[in-house]
Amino acid sequence: MNVAPSVQPTRDDANTDWWRGAVIYQIYPRSFQDSNGDGIGDLLGIAQRLPHVASLGVDAVWISPFFTSPMHDFGYDVSDYCDVDPMFGSLADFDILISTAHRLGLRVFIDLVLSHTSIEHPWFKLSRTSRDNAKADWYVWADPKPDGTPPNNWLSIFGGSAWQWDGTRMQYYMHNFLTEQPDLNFHSMEVQEALLNIARFWLGRGVDGFRLDTINFYVHDKELRDNPPLPPEERNPITAPAVNPYTWQNHLYDKTQPENLEFLKKLRVLMNEYNAAAVGEVGEDQRGLEVLGEYTGGDDKIHMSYAFELLSDKMPTAPYIAEVFEKVEAVAARGWACWAFSNHDVPRHLTRWKLTEAGARLFNTLMMCLRGSCCLYQGEELALPEAEIAYEDLQDPYGKKFWPAFKGRDGCRTPMVWEPSNQNGGFSAGMPWLPVSHEHLNRAVSTQEQDPAAILHHYRRAIAFRHAHTALMMGDQSRMEAVGDVLTFTRSDGEETIFCAFNLSGDPGLLEMPEGTWRQIGIELGSAGPAPDGRLHLGPWQPALLLKAAD
Repeated sequence: MNVAPSVQPTRDDANTDWWRGAVIYQIYPRSFQDSNGDGIGDLLGIAQRLPHVASLGVDAVWISPFFTSPMHDFGYDVSDYCDVDPMFGSLADFDILISTAHRLGLRVFIDLVLSHTSIEHPWFKLSRTSRDNAKADWYVWADPKPDGTPPNNWLSIFGGSAWQWDGTRMQYYMHNFLTEQPDLNFHSMEVQEALLNIARFWLGRGVDGFRLDTINFYVHDKELRDNPPLPPEERNPITAPAVNPYTWQNHLYDKTQPENLEFLKKLRVLMNEYNAAAVGEVGEDQRGLEVLGEYTGGDDKIHMSYAFELLSDKMPTAPYIAEVFEKVEAVAARGWACWAFSNHDVPRHLTRWKLTEAGARLFNTLMMCLRGSCCLYQGEELALPEAEIAYEDLQDPYGKKFWPAFKGRDGCRTPMVWEPSNQNGGFSAGMPWLPVSHEHLNRAVSTQEQDPAAILHHYRRAIAFRHAHTALMMGDQSRMEAVGDVLTFTRSDGEETIFCAFNLSGDPGLLEMPEGTWRQIGIELGSAGPAPDGRLHLGPWQPALLLKAAD
């Protein structure tokens, strides 16, 4: 594989704030690289391709679940937290991955799914046998109403009731997701200690941090109170598609409970022992940024979290982004966000927002200038669009349930394309678990490496630009302003002040120069500079990046 020359990241193990401003690259193991020809990506495949990731200049990788699992939800249903599913390899393979990443200067986050397990987990198998066994209260069990119906009106994100009847215990168990994913009972201190021990196991094995799946779903209301309805005008279908009535409730009681913070504080104490960090996923339609602020404010809870404001279908116009950041300042000023435009659960943003490649370049530059940390999703650096998946090739149970109004998540999970010489894109010598998109093949890594104008090189330049300016990594951010389609703000840290402007449209934009003396920077990113008339003339999808001259 041809890898363009690049300054690889370096690790400063003494820096406890290494995660602030970090750029994290998400890897979906099933679809990154298959090393043994079975059509499914694996850990040794990831290790093989890490030089590409390091060449981007990112600080860390986040690896989606690879634990032992029956794969009802592709690894997010764990049956053994402390082992690797054979389809992905072994613990020895994981050790190779860790050592390879660290040698390349990359830190490693792994995806911890703590809110629920698989029905195949030994804990659940024992829990469901009776009401008085050693793990009887490790899951959320409840008696039916007198008429036999579920205990309350809570709904599953994957559709239908959040309760499943079990004829052995003659009770319902709670599942926020698939029926095969029973929720753990975080009101049990034994459960909390068991989960902390799992985190300790992986920290001891060399991981540098965790991505915490559905971080606000851990604790439920002990009284099992009904969620109130949400008026239609207040529904905000971000965490679930609009065709799912999950969005019709105000989820006051089935998640985001105050007791959650106490567990997060315990986890933070443990992570501090290893100088590790965590990024949480906040699944919340109404209060996402508020929860982000609650969970990351101060230094005793989670380091950073992401909400769904920039992962939604809503096109992020200049006024919308300014509104989001105004809300961040109001409810999460002491917290730390981790921004993402794409991941394994949402359609790729190139398609979701109907972006041209020029738009994709600008949004990448914008992300690298925002206060917070950043997550990039595999293939994003190639400007991959959402893949079209035929119904007969569909794997995602979510898509099968709501097809065709919602086609599921397979379109963003298709295999990475490394070279265009065969229909599998260099991903596998066998039949891939999902078909490789033909539209993706001409955007393969090897093709873009040979093209100096390819977006892959833009991603490298944008990440390097971020790392070259401490104001962008960790500095303060001014209030955002939307001047028509142009978004403006400044970043500063005492050493430097950078004025940032982004024309988020296909039409030209015009700005007055900010007060003071400024020097054009970011020329390699297409940055505009002052025109002869003393103003900033922005072309379609063009940024302007200016460094303030020292007094």
